[in-house]
Amino acid sequence: MKHVTIYTDGACSGNPGPGGWAAILRYGGHEKELSGGEPETTNNRMELLGAITALQALREPCQVELYTDSQYLANAINLGWLREWKKKGWKRKGGELKNTDLWQTLDALLQTHTVRFHWVKGHADNEYNNRCDALAVAEREKFQQI
Repeated sequence: MKHVTIYTDGACSGNPGPGGWAAILRYGGHEKELSGGEPETTNNRMELLGAITALQALREPCQVELYTDSQYLANAINLGWLREWKKKGWKRKGGELKNTDLWQTLDALLQTHTVRFHWVKGHADNEYNNRCDALAVAEREKFQQI
């Protein structure tokens, strides 16, 4: 099984507002950058889309080390929130689960790939997280100009 490293980030101006997401996939000596955005979205949706799009880009089941500065995303996996939401019919303890469509998509991808989520401090000294941030912000800015 191939070992892939992925860095993801999301950016949003307002919540909701224009947003962008980005991912960098690293395998061997190769790197691939992915990015996109939406005119009216939330930061959490952009964080999720970065991870989802990166995992969807993998052509076969892989072992993945995924780095994100989103505690929402990392904690949902590492603290078992996603597992609990799924058990409860995609509901949280407090009621409605936001972004259910994206959580269900991510959950399906986690059945294909073996993924370990790592939280990294945003806007710090992680070169790849900073590159992802710049890509996501550039995508967000495309929608701010519309």
